[in-house]
Amino acid sequence: MTALTADQMALVKATAPVFAEHGATITKHFYKRMFNAHPELKNLFNQTHQQSGTQPETLARAVYAYAANIDNLGALGGAVTHIAHKHASLNIRPEHYPIVGRHLLGAVADVLGDAVDQPTLDAWTLAYEQLAQIMIGTEAKLYDGASWSGFRPFKVIRKHVESSEITSFYLAPADGSSAGGFQPGQYVSVKRFVDQLGVDQPRQYSLSDAPHGRWLRISVKREAGRADTQPGHVSNLMHDGVEVGTVVHVSAPMGEFTLDRSNDTPVVLMSGGVGITPMASMLATLMIESDTRPVTFVHACRNASVHAFRDWLHEVADGHPNFRRAVFYENASAQDRAGVDYDFEGRLDIGRIEEAVLVPNADYYLCGPVAFMREQREALVARGVDEQRIHTEIFGSGMLD
Repeated sequence: MTALTADQMALVKATAPVFAEHGATITKHFYKRMFNAHPELKNLFNQTHQQSGTQPETLARAVYAYAANIDNLGALGGAVTHIAHKHASLNIRPEHYPIVGRHLLGAVADVLGDAVDQPTLDAWTLAYEQLAQIMIGTEAKLYDGASWSGFRPFKVIRKHVESSEITSFYLAPADGSSAGGFQPGQYVSVKRFVDQLGVDQPRQYSLSDAPHGRWLRISVKREAGRADTQPGHVSNLMHDGVEVGTVVHVSAPMGEFTLDRSNDTPVVLMSGGVGITPMASMLATLMIESDTRPVTFVHACRNASVHAFRDWLHEVADGHPNFRRAVFYENASAQDRAGVDYDFEGRLDIGRIEEAVLVPNADYYLCGPVAFMREQREALVARGVDEQRIHTEIFGSGMLD
């Protein structure tokens, strides 16, 4: 691969503001171009996010960040690792990168026209090739360490309703072999054919049980849709069309949001809504592996009807003296039991539980809506918690910064 010259880096960096202004237009046109030429690639991309515009916007932000830091890629931090895990979970392979590059650069030329000259396009071509090699190399290491390659058939051996919105699916390999290991906090992609779209659609779901090799458990929230959002194609298919005995295709576990199991420092797990799923995996693992490691479990949801794993949390609290919990119900009903189902009424407020969560040397794990995680992180940092000890999981197109 030909290296970028200093002048070419300067050209790419100078055109970064163009992506800030026109990026979403370019990336929307890119996806249209690519899918017209390679409709089979629709099976790799969330078509709901395509229709809503969130995926093109996310790509535009990523391209802008890369261009703006072309001369200092270390400034991108963990973004490359985060994207590589997502790609590996979707089975993105090296042969896909030339296709993406050809249509992305074509979209730049189509949208910007005479505003971009050939030297600039040449610089962007080399910049893309550089990025592709970085991603391919990072993803190769993930594939090498994965429990299996591609999508593997699993059979549903149990289906359990956790709340009015969330149902758990216990998945065992269809060939009877081991389900393999994973790190608590990781996720898998599950692929289902969506009749309305005419394509397979992968969706990523956190694993919600401790690793033990017998099965993998995912806990899926039904996305019913609202006035401004469409119902979730795959989540509704899982709830309504996947029963015990159904075979689904599952990728190997991926994700860098994982529990540090190497020490005995205190752990604070904080979740909102369906963000409880990776926390359940972390908590189950901690309860198995350590009798002495202090664990504080903080959760926020609307009320008991949507509170997944509620009964299990009661059992954990009764059986482990090193476990503390703080559950907030924003809209507790008359049937919800204060002190049993929940501990505090209202939105999660760290100011009300400082004694429980401000633990010396603790590691903090946050998962939930982006606004929820941003608020909790800011509250922790304001109270002196080292940002390096705060770990977050982000799905979809949201960003904390």
